[in-house]
Amino acid sequence: MKKFLSLGKQPIANAFITPDEGQDEFFYNLKVGFDKETKLVSHMDFVDPPLMFNDSYVYHTSSSKTMIKHFEETAKMIQERFGPNRILEIGSNDGTFLRHFGIAHGMGIEPCENFAESTRQMGFMIYSEFWSNKLSVEIVGRHGRFYTIYSANCICHIPNIKETLEAVYFALDENGIFIFEDPSLLEMLERNSYDQIYDEHAHIFSITALNNLLKEAGMEIFSIDKTQVHGGSNRVYAQKEGGPHPHDGTLELELEQESLAGLNEVKTYTAFAKRVRNSKTKLLELLHDIKDGGNKIVSYGATSKSTSVFNYCGIGTDLIDYIVDTTPDKQGKLSPGVHIPVVSPEEGFDDSVDYAFLGAWNYLDEITKKESEFLRRGGQFITHVPEVRVLRGEPICQP
Repeated sequence: MKKFLSLGKQPIANAFITPDEGQDEFFYNLKVGFDKETKLVSHMDFVDPPLMFNDSYVYHTSSSKTMIKHFEETAKMIQERFGPNRILEIGSNDGTFLRHFGIAHGMGIEPCENFAESTRQMGFMIYSEFWSNKLSVEIVGRHGRFYTIYSANCICHIPNIKETLEAVYFALDENGIFIFEDPSLLEMLERNSYDQIYDEHAHIFSITALNNLLKEAGMEIFSIDKTQVHGGSNRVYAQKEGGPHPHDGTLELELEQESLAGLNEVKTYTAFAKRVRNSKTKLLELLHDIKDGGNKIVSYGATSKSTSVFNYCGIGTDLIDYIVDTTPDKQGKLSPGVHIPVVSPEEGFDDSVDYAFLGAWNYLDEITKKESEFLRRGGQFITHVPEVRVLRGEPICQP
């Protein structure tokens, strides 16, 4: 594994703290490397999963209208295209996706007990454990194998990717499909969205790396969709080698595109690291200039992405007055590491705000529709993706 980037000391990205806490806050050194053999981009040192995913986990999928719509459309597509009799979701969160399947047809894996229990109350069978070979064997012994296994923004969270895929293979029917979606490495590099890198994202996947890893686990990719979720993601459709689903040519196209973009070469990642360092310098210069002009800056969205940016750049309350976020579990707390207060939009996003850093830049369309009055009166958003600049709501997701 060749190290190419360090984002310094980072806290658990979703571990918001109460004002009287902080002395024992956990930090780790976030270093990222490239495996020349598998072409996988991963953390050099993984954070122990129970430190991140536990009963205090605060990210609710259902808190975003964008994600609610995405999972509704994805569930409908899967039902129409594949007609699964039963579906197993790895990382079911609060049941936003699973709810579109009848309780007799859906089952979930969710290690955060608070979310597992809320989804059980809908009537679903939920295993509140981390996905592993052991759990896969247990589930197959009790329920048999599944025709469809689905996972969104979860497979990239699991450090032991080899065991993860072996466990999927074991639980998958011989003619079954494994559908999963995670942030795209190519999109991250093109958009310079280094805030995709934080504790939960143990890996940032390229299709090239996934193709290699799935082959090693006895599976093959037969189709790929690109989505705009989480700032650019790949939805991968895989089956056991020699499975019944024909290849549609998207794999070959993606492999060629990634090769042309240099994703198989170390120099691509060292160039990315240089751009990240330049982004940090420019963001700090912009924030200081705005603040020196007597303006009030807040952050919009207490996100994992903003945790990564603020701690890497050393941005605290000297530059950001507070963070506004709609999640009740985050309000009244301090952001991880740099300890910026989090308040509700009703309390903090008022006429006194001049600028808002887009901590949730990947939800720009949703945010600008909701905050049209802020823009109308002259308020301005700040982003670092794909470059540091001030904007008034124009699309920023295209590099």
